[in-house]
Amino acid sequence: MSRPKLAVIGAGMVGATTAQRLVERELGDVILTDIVEGMPQGKALDMMQSAQVLGCEASIFGTNDIVDIAGAELVIVTAGLPRKPGMSRDDLLRRNAEIVGGLADAIKVHAPEAFVIVVTNPLDVMTDLVYKRTGFDERRVMGMAGVLDSARFCTFIAMELGVSVKDVCAMVLGGHGDSMVPLPRYSTVSGVSITELLPAKRIAAMVERTRNGGAEIVGLLKQGSAFYAPSASAVCMAESILRDQKRILPAAVRLNGQYGISGLFSGVPAKLGKNGVEQILELELTDDELAALQQSASKVKELVDKL
Repeated sequence: MSRPKLAVIGAGMVGATTAQRLVERELGDVILTDIVEGMPQGKALDMMQSAQVLGCEASIFGTNDIVDIAGAELVIVTAGLPRKPGMSRDDLLRRNAEIVGGLADAIKVHAPEAFVIVVTNPLDVMTDLVYKRTGFDERRVMGMAGVLDSARFCTFIAMELGVSVKDVCAMVLGGHGDSMVPLPRYSTVSGVSITELLPAKRIAAMVERTRNGGAEIVGLLKQGSAFYAPSASAVCMAESILRDQKRILPAAVRLNGQYGISGLFSGVPAKLGKNGVEQILELELTDDELAALQQSASKVKELVDKL
């Protein structure tokens, strides 16, 4: 049985871990590419040997030549500079725009039919850049944001209540940054809203910790940034598309009037299936929640305008 051809651009910690997860879930045969000579080749060879131990039949090939992504059905973009302690996602804007813009041009040429999931920060702006530079249908370009942010919120809720994370479902909207909008009303434990289970003060603390989730990890690591959860989140989105699971996942998608936002990528719940972004769900938000989401979108627009 033939498997889809998948490409991961960037063989750093996020990219390599993403490639490993794709192979181990046998979602497709993977091309791992990076500009650093030998790195994608060495990591790919190591992963192939690991796959043999685990009984995974999907293959992985490392390369320094972007041309090798030719014909990929799905591309995950992780290449770019990582955040350092004290650096905001916005600080990365121009440096990563140069990198991602060039990659978008290459994807347009070599993988013109691909779905694209963007992970590089500042994520919402980089996703917009890929959309504009490729000229792809907006259903085929999306950013990995809300899945990761919601996972962080879920984790903190489970830790706070001492319950299984399997029973926790959280929702985080908006930009992937300090202006993200965690929604306690739509965050539940076995269907029960956390607003019924926890005092407002504890919820507020978890909301703040979620907003600073990436920075907390950067500060602890001292060098580098999170990669286990970001890679798992990107693969979750990829699997929903490749296997037509039609999962409702919070993703950075292009809005056209939903939530009063037009022409911008922002994190909202979306159905992901074989056609990419198949549906955008509009939640009933309070005035404060909607204002926060629109404020988050305005911050993204400021950065988009800078480019």
